[in-house]
Amino acid sequence: MSLLAFSINHNTAPVEIREKVSFAPEKIDQALNTLRDCPDVNEAAILSTCNRTEIYCEIDNSNKDSVVKWFSQYHQIDEREIEPYVFMHPDQEAVRHVLRVACGLDSMVLGEPQILGQLKDAYSIASKAGTLGIFLNRLFQYSFSVAKRIRTNTAIGGSPVSVAFAAVSLAKQIFSDMTGHTALLIGAGDTIELTARHLNESGIENMIVANRTIERASLLAKEFNAKAIALSEMPEHLAEADIVISSTASQLPILGKGTVERAIKQRKHRPIFMVDIAVPRDIEPEVGAMQDVYLYSVDDLKEIIDEGMKSRQEAAQQAEEIIDTEVQHFMNWLQSLEAVSLVRNYRENAEDICKEMLDKAKRRLANGDNTEEVMEELANQLTNKLVHQPSVQMKQASYEGRHDLLEAARILLNLDDE
Repeated sequence: MSLLAFSINHNTAPVEIREKVSFAPEKIDQALNTLRDCPDVNEAAILSTCNRTEIYCEIDNSNKDSVVKWFSQYHQIDEREIEPYVFMHPDQEAVRHVLRVACGLDSMVLGEPQILGQLKDAYSIASKAGTLGIFLNRLFQYSFSVAKRIRTNTAIGGSPVSVAFAAVSLAKQIFSDMTGHTALLIGAGDTIELTARHLNESGIENMIVANRTIERASLLAKEFNAKAIALSEMPEHLAEADIVISSTASQLPILGKGTVERAIKQRKHRPIFMVDIAVPRDIEPEVGAMQDVYLYSVDDLKEIIDEGMKSRQEAAQQAEEIIDTEVQHFMNWLQSLEAVSLVRNYRENAEDICKEMLDKAKRRLANGDNTEEVMEELANQLTNKLVHQPSVQMKQASYEGRHDLLEAARILLNLDDE
């Protein structure tokens, strides 16, 4: 048995690579089942966000090759193309990695809370797909518990820093006064909701929420007195927007160069500020080359995010120390599983001996033998049977000078030094 965490994330790969290897949310369960069909893969879960695509596995014989081969075949990408961007974390390092991810220590935004919810979603999908077993199930549950403890006992989430916060901060650098401007938000998930909250606090008075499902857009728009539209209506309203922030789960761009060109003409070349938080990207990269358009991707936000990280560094160090301890606890649990079958066999042998001796005593009692004599003989024979084999092995260990075995026996049998 071996644990494995396969990772391509914002630390290892640019957005151009990450968008090629992301998993569509509605297809993850199908992908999990094909992954578990691979040789040596017993358990599996997939985490796919704008900043990371990760696979967590329990495999036989530490065979990493089958996972890499499956991954490249699934995404129809050459293994050599992704090799420079892949991190493989085995066993103890896999445990450490999952705990750090859950706590936001491996996020672009240090300590951001959204990743824990995304990890819980990954766990739920894998659980429903039936691809979790004792090892990954325990690891996920353990990571949730550790993340809760770290958020309770440290200030890791104390500063208001997130991708959404960074996007709005960048907009404020472009527009010194946010009042009087209009923002178009594409999508209606957690990131867009947080973006709307920051925009509202920054003085934006007019917001439009465009989403594939108009009902979801309406719920979000109502909270901020904004206008809700269907995604199909978005091109008609693009010219109204001074700020466009997009974060959907679409696998293809939803805003192309032609649509933006028409909007710029309608605006008489007044500039539009755009932030594409999505991976795969929602806005065609060619839009960034246009005049009067300032387009930023999720990677461009890193510098702004870095400025807000200083206040979290001390808390992060405390969190890392907690994780060091918790990783060891988890590994101790894994090691304890090795003794389960041994303990079971030991108990079964003892129970067999007891049954044999008890049956013999019952037969003697049935024949009318003296009860006290039968009970005394039962106790003596049972004691002799139970201690015989350990006694033989300890004598042999002493004969061979195996003081390590004798010391182990002393500890296991709870014997005095004398």
